Formats: sequence, structure tokens, C-alpha cells
Amino acid sequence: MATYILLSNLTDDGAKTIKHRPARIKEVNKELEALGVKVVSQWATLGPYDFVNVVEAPDNRTIARVSAELASRGTVKILTMAALPIDEFIASFD
Repeated sequence: MATYILLSNLTDDGAKTIKHRPARIKEVNKELEALGVKVVSQWATLGPYDFVNVVEAPDNRTIARVSAELASRGTVKILTMAALPIDEFIASFD
């Protein structure tokens, strides 16, 4: 499985949802799993992004589909980045 970092910001609608139903965050995690993505770790953050998620997915196509699905709801905007373990990155120079 490949690793991806999702940096996300809530829209106004997303902020309203979280205010009234904070457990919705965990429900979305279950929806991601149903789409083939495993949530490895997750943080609510201060600064330019509201949440940072580290996830695993089988391939770019799967994570692109998940990002598009979440964005289509109008509650969150996501920046998705592929992440390479540092040892794999170093080995790529061999």
C-alpha cells in the first residue's frame, strides 16, 4: 500500500457539520475504509490546515477517487500528497 498525506480545510458547511456532529469525522473514516483507504493517523491542527491525515491506499487512482468523492460533498477541500518512506527515497539514488 502506498502512503498519502491529506491536508484538509473545512468549508463553512463542513464546520457547521463538525460543530453539531463531531463524531462525523469518525464516520468519514469508515467511509474511506469502504473505498479501500486505511486511515493510519489523523490530527486536528492549528494553522493553514484544519486536519492532517496519513492514509494508505493501493494506488494513485484509489486516492484520487477518494479525494474527488470527499471534495464533491462541499464540506472539505483537500490537498493530497504522495509520501515516500525516507529509506525508499534514499535507496532510489542507488
